[in-house]
Amino acid sequence: MPPAPAGFAGEIDAYLSYVELEKGLAKNTALSYENDLTQAAHFLKKHGASGWAKVTVRHLTAWLHWLSDREFSASTQARKLTAVRMLCRHLVRERVRDDDPTELLAAPKFRRKLPQTLTGADVGRLLAAPSGGDAYSVRDRAMLELFYSSGLRVSELARLTLQQIDLEHGFVRVFGKGSKERVVPLGSKARDAVAVYLTSARPRLVKPRTGSELFISERGRALSRKTLWSMVKKYAARAGLSAAVKPHLLRHSFATHLLGGGADLRAIQEMLGHASIGTTQIYTAVESSRLLDQHAKHHPRNKSAK
Repeated sequence: MPPAPAGFAGEIDAYLSYVELEKGLAKNTALSYENDLTQAAHFLKKHGASGWAKVTVRHLTAWLHWLSDREFSASTQARKLTAVRMLCRHLVRERVRDDDPTELLAAPKFRRKLPQTLTGADVGRLLAAPSGGDAYSVRDRAMLELFYSSGLRVSELARLTLQQIDLEHGFVRVFGKGSKERVVPLGSKARDAVAVYLTSARPRLVKPRTGSELFISERGRALSRKTLWSMVKKYAARAGLSAAVKPHLLRHSFATHLLGGGADLRAIQEMLGHASIGTTQIYTAVESSRLLDQHAKHHPRNKSAK
């Protein structure tokens, strides 16, 4: 995508610097904002607005209609509108504008899809898939156990260092979105698997230039997000799981299984690193859906008469 047009680019750059430096917004999120704002700016420029200070409700309404006509999903439209809305509020605070033209705009309505999860039995088969005693199997078993035990994002798992793991007290210190720090407990099986990896497998993978990353490759370098993604898919296939297993599915399963076991929603929010409890509440819908499904399958009054 070409850079934002004149009259728009300066405000976008200033806003992104503000949210990154002062609000601690993650770089990937800031990049997403930049792409959405730049796309919007090109449309607005083409349709008569000379800059953000001149954008009107009419311009933005036409832009939303254009997004809909291009068949962007409702969630994508809502995300793009949020980016523009946050920028406009910032411009009002900075007195670039006297008013916020997004105030009267309604976000597209959409039904949030419930996240998929694995059953406990499926997770058990997945965690048992790296069954060998070689360094790679031991490493991968520890990686999967820690992944499911902590509910980390794949990017967080890839960045883990030795200093962030406390096996004695059973927790991992995580730096998530926006570099926000949180402490997540580790289950006993994850602690045992990581301990075995650190004593019997990782030393065999260490090279002269190896850093402090927890999970390392045969070259002694940190495993990338892409490699971790491929590993999860490989072991899911080896375990015979029919679902399309992606790393985030383990995170969803972690949260859903905790909730099903009676964990407090606020505690799950803290462990996942969600800024809002509303994000975590999606798992209550997942658990309710599972209970309804179980009731439909197993309650005698729901079974067809023979």
